[in-house]
Amino acid sequence: MMKKNFFAFVLLLSACGFKPMFSGQDTDIYVTPISGINGIDLRNSLNAEFGGQREPDAKYTLKVTLKTPITKYKALEPTGDATWQQIMLKADYVLSTNGKKIASGSESASESYSFVRYLVAANASYNNAVQNTIKVLAEKISTKVIAETYRYENNSNKNE
Repeated sequence: MMKKNFFAFVLLLSACGFKPMFSGQDTDIYVTPISGINGIDLRNSLNAEFGGQREPDAKYTLKVTLKTPITKYKALEPTGDATWQQIMLKADYVLSTNGKKIASGSESASESYSFVRYLVAANASYNNAVQNTIKVLAEKISTKVIAETYRYENNSNKNE
């Protein structure tokens, strides 16, 4: 039953002229290097979102500034020991083409993780939370950036 409904939905969308935003859209976006280990991971994730790394002469340039991670205690035991923490990452970005800024913004993402007394387990939990947060941050930024390139392309085509 579910497959029939999904198939009917897809047919309905195709009949109304719906076109996914990503279809046929050139994601020729160069992501400038981002400082720090987390910055390297964020840049790699963004490049993956855009379909691979581009050269500096790409049509669009994305400059991202990643802020220092913020860690907050979320749960404390009666002894005062933390058992649950949250990591938050924030990034500012500027999208430009031919030296002209066409979009800018800020995005943030966070994830909670268990904080345990054992150093190796605590580090693994923290690192997993950071990696998951970086992936979410990359998805948020890439979605907005691709939408802006799509809007820019459509406005450029209308002005011609």
